[in-house]
Order: sequence, then structure tokens, then C-alpha cells
Amino acid sequence: MTLDLALFWIPAAVALVATGFVITRKNAAHALIYLVVSLLSVAVIFFVLGAPFAAALEVVIYAGAIVVLFLFVVMMLNLGNTSVMRESRWLRPGMWVGPAILVSILLITMVYVIVGLPDANVTKGEMVGPKAVGNELFRPYLLAVELAGFLLLAALIGAYHLGRRYLEQRREP
Repeated sequence: MTLDLALFWIPAAVALVATGFVITRKNAAHALIYLVVSLLSVAVIFFVLGAPFAAALEVVIYAGAIVVLFLFVVMMLNLGNTSVMRESRWLRPGMWVGPAILVSILLITMVYVIVGLPDANVTKGEMVGPKAVGNELFRPYLLAVELAGFLLLAALIGAYHLGRRYLEQRREP
């Protein structure tokens, strides 16, 4: 296996493992933390494939803003005396070993890719305009960006239904 293939397959394997943990975790907060790891690994894949802008969008918009918002909503829904005991279990160091290992693998891969790549695409003094950014994002990677949008839409609908069911159960005496 060549080095280029390894730089693709390592984040792909991390994404698969993290996504498997998203599906199998019973605790919603843990599942969302693994979802952040999965989205970060997809960002690494975008970067390795030569789409640094799509990778930055994946990190800033999806992993950074939206999933953190979901995490805060899930944490706010877990109010009450039982949530205090649950949070004390969440703060144990053993709960963070899995995400920490997967993110460390991604970090090592990203550092290697960034350090090993020459700066051939940007010449001195060249400005990148909005048209170039749009072409870079929407021409070759349109399908990937749209699929990520559908994933977020599905997560939003799922969060709405989970929250609605929880509120309906709290209203019933």
C-alpha cells in the first residue's frame, strides 16, 4: 500500500469506527462526541483528496457548530437528580479514551499531510476570490457536500423527534 492510499484509508477507518460507535452508544452525549470524531475524519479525507476548503467547512460548520449545538441540547434535556449522577460517570477519564485515540490518529495523519505537502497551489501575492472558492467547493465536491447536508438534516429531524417525545412524557402526570 502506498503512502497516499494509507493517508486516505486511515481516516476512512477512523470514520467507520467512530460512526459505528455513534450507532451503538446508548448515551446520546457519547454518541454525539463520536459523531464529532466521525465528521473530523471526513474533513481529513476531504483534505487528503485535495479539497482543503471543504475540509475547513466540515470542521467549522458541521463538527464545530451544529454537533456542539446538538450536544448542548442533549445535555440540557437531561435535567434532574439522575443527571447529576450520570454526569459524574461521564467525567470519568475512561469515557474519553476511545474518542481521544481516534482523534489522535486523525491529528497525526493531518500533521503528516500538512507538513509533507508543498505549497504549490498558491503563488506569492495571489488572492483567492469568491468565484474560485465557489468553483473549488461546488464543482468537484458537490455530491459530498450535499450528502453531508442530508446527514445533518436527518440528525436535525431525529433530534426534533427525540426532544418532542421527551417533552410529551414530561407533560403527562
